[in-house]
Amino acid sequence: MARLFDPWTVRGVTSKNRICVSPMCQYATPDGVAGDWHMVHLGSRAVGGAGIVMVEASAVSPEGRITPMDLGLWNDVQGEALAPIVRFMKEQGSVPAIQIAHAGRKASTAPPFDGGNGVRIEDGGWVTLGPSPVPFGGLPPPRALDESDMERIRTQFREAALRARSSGFRILEIHMAHGYLLHTFLSPLSNRREDGYGGTLENRIRFPLEVAITVRKVWPEDLPLWVRISSTDWVEGGWDPDQSVVLAKALAQEGVDVIDCSSGGLVPHASIPAAPGYQTAMASKIRQEVGIPVVAVGMITDPGQAEHILVTEQADAVSLAREMLRDPYWPLHAARRLNQDVSWPVRYERAKKGVVF
Repeated sequence: MARLFDPWTVRGVTSKNRICVSPMCQYATPDGVAGDWHMVHLGSRAVGGAGIVMVEASAVSPEGRITPMDLGLWNDVQGEALAPIVRFMKEQGSVPAIQIAHAGRKASTAPPFDGGNGVRIEDGGWVTLGPSPVPFGGLPPPRALDESDMERIRTQFREAALRARSSGFRILEIHMAHGYLLHTFLSPLSNRREDGYGGTLENRIRFPLEVAITVRKVWPEDLPLWVRISSTDWVEGGWDPDQSVVLAKALAQEGVDVIDCSSGGLVPHASIPAAPGYQTAMASKIRQEVGIPVVAVGMITDPGQAEHILVTEQADAVSLAREMLRDPYWPLHAARRLNQDVSWPVRYERAKKGVVF
């Protein structure tokens, strides 16, 4: 059996394989409520055989959206709209997962296909938030959070987690990557605070860690909690893999089960050496030095490449993003490439006939 198609159990949840659909923003709803697009987008990846299908970054508050078209989980209507999608994914044998997020200083922008520029308040935008009034590129400086703001945001993450559970999700991921709010607390490039939440590494990880602790308290004991991090900012003097190890150790001590290892996103001028598997070494470092399961992500496209990452124990699972947009049935095609006879959806079985394994 190819390692890619081994079952993977974390706490009380078992995935049928080690293929994850990465959370990918769709910018497809003006009110944060999942609709037909989300059912087809997510459902097709479940039909395609992925072991875990993760819903895109879902904002914990209106001001936590990247764009006005983001999915949300700040009210019960949004949670209820996700429930039938979750049920469908389960029926196809996939584990339903969701990422909860706050965009911080990178909020209030247009979707990428509409230019991605900042949206002015008079045009429906809003004041953004961050640890310090340090802007991202040409966007307006965020308002620095005070402790009452942080308490409110911790509560928003908590309530989003409760809604995720009510919707039937089996895996929850907290977004601490890509230059969004929690990542900006971690990096000294964006966190210039002089109180207990800035300066030293211990202080900079404090608020993200508090969010994780708050969420773990309400997320069921038998269900895994993941955290996605940017393992490095790719900028000298910024967040780096050694600091990621410290953070991962602290998160593991508080009941986080899996580290989803991405990178970048904090500053627009970072020089990122993007190439196949360019982030897997950082995932491997965290796995080895912390002893926590990790997910590798980033330009993973070929089944042989994915199998190599797992066989060489660089990661426990792989997460695919753009390749899954190109091919929702990548897991079924990967099985054929790796000579694995896996189950197809019963309604598609007649297309499997004649396939050589």
